[in-house]
This record gives sequence, C-alpha cells and structure tokens, in this order.
Amino acid sequence: MLKRLHKYASPMHFHAFARQWTPWLLGSAGVLLCVGLYGGLIKAPADYQQGESFRIIYVHVPSAWLSMFAYMVMAGAGATSLIWRVKLGDVLARAAAPLGASFTALALATGSLWGKPMWGTWWVWDARLTSELLLLFLYLGYMALQAAIEDRRAAARAGAVLAVVGVVNIPIIHYSVEWWSTLHQPATVTRFDAPAMATSMLVPLLVMALAFQLLFFGLLLLRARSEVLEFERRAQWVRELAHAQGRRP
Repeated sequence: MLKRLHKYASPMHFHAFARQWTPWLLGSAGVLLCVGLYGGLIKAPADYQQGESFRIIYVHVPSAWLSMFAYMVMAGAGATSLIWRVKLGDVLARAAAPLGASFTALALATGSLWGKPMWGTWWVWDARLTSELLLLFLYLGYMALQAAIEDRRAAARAGAVLAVVGVVNIPIIHYSVEWWSTLHQPATVTRFDAPAMATSMLVPLLVMALAFQLLFFGLLLLRARSEVLEFERRAQWVRELAHAQGRRP
C-alpha cells in the first residue's frame, strides 16, 4: 500500500492520477452544489430570528471551513517539501494557495453581507473576523514570496516556513468564539452533544460543505497538473505527452 502511494509522489504518475480524477471531482461538486443550493435556498424554512437572510450560511460557512482546510493542505504540503525535499509538496502548496485565498476572501465578503443586517455594520474588529483577515494576508504573503523569488527551490523553502509558522492562526480562528467575547455565535454544527440546527437546514449545509470540499480537491488537482507541467517542462515524459496530444485529431 505504501509503495503504491509512494508512486504518486512522482510528477509523471501524479499528473496521470490528477488527469483521471479531476473531471470526476468537479462533476460531483457541480451536482452537489445544485442539490445543496436547492435545499438551502428553496426547501429549507426561513430562520425564526434571522428570516431569509440566514441563507447566506450555505455559502459563507463552507467557504470559512475551506479557508482553514486549504491552509492546512498548503502548510502540510510545504512542510513535506521542506523536510523531505518532495517536489510534489511544493507543487501542491503552490496550487492550494490561490484557492485558499479565494475561499477566505469569499468567507470575509459573505460574512460582511451577513453581518450588516444582523449586527448593523459591515465590519467590526471581532476576534474571528480579524484572525480570518490575517489568514488572507498569510495566503497573499505566501503567493508574494513565490512571485518575488526567482529560484524556485529558495521560494519553496521560504514559502514553506511562512506557511508552517502561520498554522498557529488556525486554532485561533477556530476557538476565537470560545476564548474571547465576540459577535460570532458559538459552534452549531460541530458541537459534541448535537448540532443546534434543524435537520431541514443542516442537511443542505452538509451537502454544500461536501460540494465545496470536492470543488477544492478538483481545482487543486487541476492547478497542480499545470504546476507539474511547468516544473517538469524539460522532462522527457512531458515532451512525449505534448507530442501525443499534438497528434490527436
């Protein structure tokens, strides 16, 4: 089993794996997005306190979850590249960074849209909002390092160090509503006893969370394929692949 998994650390085998699974992941994400949006925006009842405005959770909450998950993927891949010198680690970290930044920006934007009717303001320096904004800056800092350093190996090392150090912000985001007095409500879905949401509202949210997860992995593989081809552009297998595709009618 380990030997089989180790094979996919090779850029050539990983590219073939990503090429095979990307359409399935993106297709499944598209179907689940349609199901989740229908359930959340049409079938789920209005909230007794927030009315129809609560429906933004079906985009906001999965985006917030993915903003943290994508960072852990980026940091883990960067650490793999830094410690074990695995090329694929750098590839996945580079591929994950723009996706994580996009989900973080979407979480902040939808949070502001939700905060205006609920809190009466677009933005407050709430502990969770501030730490989520810091997460966006970490993503942007990682991408800026990659663009500023011409030597790819040096850029990978610098980016990996930044990503690993920035992991400390993830538990701060997650536990900020418990450690400090914030405007955000405590956890409702991930409570140990039982989710504080009606099933008719919870099921579409979980479907949307799964859809966003599959979307992330599909886009991650899509971007990683491009990164692999760029990184291995002088390799024989890349030239053979380009030649084979060029001969297709």
